[in-house]
Amino acid sequence: MIAALNTVEPPILVRWTARLERDRPWHAARFPLTDQGIRDRLTHLSACPVEADWLGGAFSAGDLMMVSDLPRLKSTGLPDEHPNLFAYAARSEARPACQRAFPTRMEVNSGRPLAANRHGIPPGNF
Repeated sequence: MIAALNTVEPPILVRWTARLERDRPWHAARFPLTDQGIRDRLTHLSACPVEADWLGGAFSAGDLMMVSDLPRLKSTGLPDEHPNLFAYAARSEARPACQRAFPTRMEVNSGRPLAANRHGIPPGNF
């Protein structure tokens, strides 16, 4: 989990926000650097041994954290360089719990108010 949050995720989030700076004079120079930072992290992650389908053998919170930002890269061409990582992410996304959680994550990231959860409790009240 630490590697996901402190090593893999930061350059992905930097790229994600850098795309919002397209009108800035530094964008043309900065954007390729963000991709190189991601490439470096993905190269290291790609070399990690995967036991069965997951990093530690059985699916864990570490796997969930590791793959949570990889979908942000789908439109970048970077997945083509590390197909094993994106197959790993796809296995995680295919899990029923991930499929149930994904719409809520999208709501949170959209900035729109969340609907009540499946227990009818309004967001912010649980």
